[in-house]
Amino acid sequence: MKDTVIGVDLAKNIFQVHGASRAGEVMFRKKLRRQQFMQFMATQPPALVVLESCGSAHYWARELAGAGHEVRLIAPQYVKPFVKRQKNDAADAEAIVIAARQPEMRFVEPRTEAQQARGVLFRARQRLVHQRTELVNALRAVLYEFGLVVPQGIAHIRHIEAMLDEAVLPEAVKQECLDLLRQISEQSVRIDVRTKKIRMLVQESENTCRLQSMPGVGPLTALAIEAFAPDLQSFRRGRDFAAWLGLVPVSSHLAERKGWGRYQKPGRLISAGFSSWAP
Repeated sequence: MKDTVIGVDLAKNIFQVHGASRAGEVMFRKKLRRQQFMQFMATQPPALVVLESCGSAHYWARELAGAGHEVRLIAPQYVKPFVKRQKNDAADAEAIVIAARQPEMRFVEPRTEAQQARGVLFRARQRLVHQRTELVNALRAVLYEFGLVVPQGIAHIRHIEAMLDEAVLPEAVKQECLDLLRQISEQSVRIDVRTKKIRMLVQESENTCRLQSMPGVGPLTALAIEAFAPDLQSFRRGRDFAAWLGLVPVSSHLAERKGWGRYQKPGRLISAGFSSWAP
């Protein structure tokens, strides 16, 4: 067990570093620029380094582990109760150390580069789908203003194209609708490209292939679980994983601790992101 605990409050440019012994004795407090951070950490003897699970935390976890430190990530909601004074970067760094010393504390599993790459691909496809939905809804809204009602869904695009050929509309409106259709088509191509990449990636992993053998689990769900889920060994039973996914009611104490409602909609946590979850 490392004798020193170093809490790091990450930022884009200025990092706040708080070092303390296991007994709580403060050893140093430092404010470091991004370029100085790894130089300083490389000079420190191997220590337990604790970061809040936030943007860039998984990258820094890998870098610090490469420098010989033991690295753990902690969910921000677990740090907040230990901020002793007005919230600032120095107070946050100290609170991270205090939280990490708690014997019952739970930590977030750092992700590998491969997991993060899969997560980026999953999010990119998701973002494109949302953008395409916005375009489709904008097109439906324009047509509705001229008395043309189109049902929701991308499946009705062909119907809209046929409708534009027959409808009597002002030329400016028709041109705007055609431009929206071109944008929707371009987005569909981008979505298809990423879908093909996802299908190829899931075939390369034994875990995702096994996940797809389950009823109702396809390439997208399998990739999301591999990219965002922690080590499945951290779950005590299958129901805990199902509750984490939002497929079953969560226990009342877990819902209270996480600030959730009694029920979670399936897939809600996948769409929200898992970066700060601790099993």
